[in-house]
Amino acid sequence: MKKLILISVLALAFIACKDKTDKAREIVDKSIEAHGGAKYENFTAEFDFRKFHIKLMQNEGKFQYERISKDSANNDIWDVVNNEGYLRLINGNQITLSEKDQEKYKNAVNSVAYFVLLPYKLKDKAVNLEYLGETEIDKQKYDKVKVWFDKEGGGKDFEDVYCYWFNQKTHLVDYLAYTNGGPRFRRVKNRQTVGGIVFQDYENFAITDTTIQAFDYDKAFIAGKDSLLSLIEQKNIVVR
Repeated sequence: MKKLILISVLALAFIACKDKTDKAREIVDKSIEAHGGAKYENFTAEFDFRKFHIKLMQNEGKFQYERISKDSANNDIWDVVNNEGYLRLINGNQITLSEKDQEKYKNAVNSVAYFVLLPYKLKDKAVNLEYLGETEIDKQKYDKVKVWFDKEGGGKDFEDVYCYWFNQKTHLVDYLAYTNGGPRFRRVKNRQTVGGIVFQDYENFAITDTTIQAFDYDKAFIAGKDSLLSLIEQKNIVVR
């Protein structure tokens, strides 16, 4: 009898978990459509981000992300990440880097691409989703979704936990939070649609209450437990 009860409890827990995952996937899919949908599958986007020029290319599963800058000697530095891996070019010549430096620069390029291509990046196979319910910020209703990653394909920071707030009316991502590098909460400051894709600038806040988890950063933000750190902006955007 006890075994039957345990099996029933586990079955109900599994169904509840699946329901939360399915609900989250439905919300994310609607958001991807609102942010650009099929436009993400085949495009080239270029923009300026801080001291770098960024180029993001995707073509039916193939991708290449480039970060271009100049060093103090006016050399052209290209960091390139694609399906094959990572490479660095200086004045058009490939150079050899240590494994540590390769990972550092590769992660830096991927980080820019990841945030710019949200919520499309939440389609990746390594992504796990869980619906956390409904909440309200500044008189707007949101669906809150927790995101974490499988170790396989989840990147260097696969153990990090993210949370996204999807506007129930527009289906756009208005807020996001994560723990890697310190408690961070981002609020959309400006958005523009270029080539059918929505690009978003953010105000980047540190959450001063370090005892709470990422999916509660909205509560800390509402309570004023935050400090503005920086602006995350893409300038001179061109999409082809």
